[in-house]
Amino acid sequence: MGDYSKDDFLQLIKRFGAFLTGKISNLFHTLDSRSVGAIAGLAVAIVFTWRVWRSPSEPQRRIPKRQGVTPSSSGVSAHSSANVETSGVTSSSEDSNAQNVIVEFFQPVKPTLAQVVRQRLSEGRKVTCRLLGVILEETSPEELQQQATVRSSVLEVLLEITKFCDLYLMERVLDDESEKRVLLALENAGVFTSGGLVKDKVLFCSTEIGRTSFVRQLEPDWHIDTNPEITFQLARFIKYQLHVSPTKPEGTAINVFNSTTLEQFFGNV
Repeated sequence: MGDYSKDDFLQLIKRFGAFLTGKISNLFHTLDSRSVGAIAGLAVAIVFTWRVWRSPSEPQRRIPKRQGVTPSSSGVSAHSSANVETSGVTSSSEDSNAQNVIVEFFQPVKPTLAQVVRQRLSEGRKVTCRLLGVILEETSPEELQQQATVRSSVLEVLLEITKFCDLYLMERVLDDESEKRVLLALENAGVFTSGGLVKDKVLFCSTEIGRTSFVRQLEPDWHIDTNPEITFQLARFIKYQLHVSPTKPEGTAINVFNSTTLEQFFGNV
């Protein structure tokens, strides 16, 4: 009966751990300090109950050591010793399994990219983003007159943002051919088919002031740019901004975050 109850309890811990792990994974981005405290308290209670349940209800009786064994009882003694050793191995195996369940229960759950995006963007629903130096390999309008290349390392993050946010991409170009190259590069990368972005949300202008005007008219929750002057000008109008640059500029506003790349901002995922 004791072994049956112990197996049931182990199965209960496994099922509860799997259920709670799924809940933690689904609600990762909404956890606050109270939720974490409640989960930690529940985990401590489970471990404490397990230790109390494991402890024997009464002290084990010490078996006196026999001084000698008669030939007639040697077979019985060997059989009894074998049973004791087998019981000890079984108990040790069960304890090891229980410890493994507890260890797995406390293993940290790695958040998904979708959860990271939502957490980092602070539940922002509208995002504007510059193309040069962030989404594209090229860093100047002059380069776009020759080619346009989508950075492969940022593609997964970009697609995840389009699923969660209303994303607008914008850039300053020098001619109509540059616009066509950019749209073709985005289309070939699958941005328009795999994500929630449409071509009408890719905006072009001929001056930096034009890009600033786009952002102010759209009133996004987040703006991503490589120009520190633009991020400084928009600081009082936009709630959050991300400045993408290899070096951190001086005099950054409080609501402006800095990162070397867009994917690095989301934890190199």
